Amino acid sequence: MRVELIQRAANVLFEVPDDVHEEIITLITAVAEDPMAQVPGVAAAFGDWCWLVYTTRGDVIEVLDAGCAR
Repeated sequence: MRVELIQRAANVLFEVPDDVHEEIITLITAVAEDPMAQVPGVAAAFGDWCWLVYTTRGDVIEVLDAGCAR
């Protein structure tokens, strides 16, 4: 799967601490590797502190938003 981040989601990755950055990347990787997570429409994935909102189009996962509760 190819992953694309819209600008707002990409900005989050540059603004958070390294440990949170790693958690968001882990969520993206998990979604990209799990066919059950690749559903049509808007979906979300949650970690301990972070979340990811995404959609799947064909072989592309588009990350719409990412954030952290820290």
